[in-house]
Parts: sequence; structure tokens; C-alpha cells
Amino acid sequence: MKKMILTLAIAVCTLSLSAFAGEVRNVSEKVLKAFNTEFNTAKEVEWTVGSDYYMASFRYNDNYVYAYYSEEGELLGLSRNISPADLPLNLQTSLKKDFTSYWVSDLLEVAKSESTSYYITLENADTKIVLKASGGNGWSQYKKVKKS
Repeated sequence: MKKMILTLAIAVCTLSLSAFAGEVRNVSEKVLKAFNTEFNTAKEVEWTVGSDYYMASFRYNDNYVYAYYSEEGELLGLSRNISPADLPLNLQTSLKKDFTSYWVSDLLEVAKSESTSYYITLENADTKIVLKASGGNGWSQYKKVKKS
């Protein structure tokens, strides 16, 4: 009985390790090298392979971050969920002034080499609105949906 349990435990560990190794093997060496250079202290790294990009989701400085890479290992951009208190002050003020009857259900910061954008989802009982701010220059409506 002990041998069977031990054999089963070894088999499960081997399968788990080979499944994880298979995920990493699908990521190109260029991308892995670029990621490890940029985020050498990242923890809990998981990779997703898209049709023409790689996405790493990981924990970095106690934040969950998503990094997007081209097939050549170029960092395309980063995204992370943030709280409204982390927004630039002018964007916070605008939300408090213009959207007092809404609550925040999602807030995403998207950083690219040329700019940083914010996407916020606001809701009330009847409506869901997604706003976008590029470079901290005020909000524009990205999407609006009536709830049913």
C-alpha cells in the first residue's frame, strides 16, 4: 500500500512538473531572456502564448502585473489593476465631479513605452460605462451599456 501511494505521488509530481515545463518551453528564449532581465524579482510567473504575442502574468513589488511581449522579445506594454487613489489627481477630481452617482467596478492602468492610459468601468443601477484617459488628459467615453 505504501509503495502504491509513493508511486502515485511521484507520478503526480512528474506530471505537474512536465505540464509546467511544457508551458515554459512554448515561450521563446528571446522573450524569456527579456522578461528575466526586466523583472528579475518577479514571482508566481505564468505564461500565455497568443497568436503573435506572449503574456506573462506575475507578482512584482506586491502587485499583480501583466507584461506583453512580441515574438522578438520586445516589451509591448504592461497592465495592472489599480485603485482610484492611484490615479493622477486631475482624473480623480474629474470622476468625483462628473460621476458621483456611479461606483467603480474595475480600473486598469496600461503602460506602453510612449504613454500610460487608464480604463475605468463605472456602474450604477441602470448603466455601465467604460471611460479611457490617455496620459492623464481627462476622461473620454470608451463604451456605454444599458443594464437589462
